Amino acid sequence: MDLQQLRYVVAVAETRNFTRAAEHCRVVQSSLSHRIAGLERELGIRLFARSSRRTELTSAGEAFLVGARECLAAAERAVADAAAAAGVVRGRLAVGMIRTAAAIDVPELLQRYHARHPDVRVSLRAGSSDELAAAIRNAELDIAFLGLPEGQRPEGVEAIVLDHDEHVLVVPAGHRLASASQVTLHEVAEETFVDFRDGSPGRAQSDQAFAAAGLARDVAYEAGVAELITRLIARGLGIALLPSAFIRPLAADDPELALVPVVDGPHRIEYLAWSRFNPSPATRALLDVLGAGSQA
Repeated sequence: MDLQQLRYVVAVAETRNFTRAAEHCRVVQSSLSHRIAGLERELGIRLFARSSRRTELTSAGEAFLVGARECLAAAERAVADAAAAAGVVRGRLAVGMIRTAAAIDVPELLQRYHARHPDVRVSLRAGSSDELAAAIRNAELDIAFLGLPEGQRPEGVEAIVLDHDEHVLVVPAGHRLASASQVTLHEVAEETFVDFRDGSPGRAQSDQAFAAAGLARDVAYEAGVAELITRLIARGLGIALLPSAFIRPLAADDPELALVPVVDGPHRIEYLAWSRFNPSPATRALLDVLGAGSQA
């Protein structure tokens, strides 16, 4: 058994197709199939169930895949650690970010990072804060930019505070409150709301504020991204509370939206989070670019 065979198994498992897996690995299909068949003979088990139309992992293949990925990750880390010891940062860096991140200009940060460490392959993944924190704990991500309600910290990861922010009310330009100097939650509780999905940290920020004020509200529309929320608001389908640092630049160029300060509205804290367990050289290098290297 060798690492190349493990790479082939992972590629077939992810593509569920020997032809596409061979293309991904940049080898001819016959060579990839031969190597996997040889591995199956060595192990004495079938890793894949094959037909002319389908390829799926067997139960044994699913169990083997976990260890195969761990072995490949360990091999990559060994190479990266050796390079780092020689003063060169290499390997992979998996970065996660919430879609409403505002404390850090992530594309600009990655540009600076790439200029310093061009040998690191960076991947970027968007998601909710709870999903991204779980991905760090599961070693699927190295580092992530999160946003959580005030008083709540990311669990099971290292984290530093990047910024504190407050929400503003976002309404259609023709709404009765569009020209108000400020509002309270009590004044808007009877309105129809657009918000993030129930149970997400983005939704919890507003839910907790209304609960603390002893108020209930009607969330008629749920959306996974803030851009869809603002489009629904612009069509007059509801109003929303969104982080001010994120929404102000967008609303400044959108005549269909108006922003109103909220006296007792939600607050959120943006965090940078990474694994507590032995951060990779690539992760430490990103922390250095951010000026947070002493935290690792």
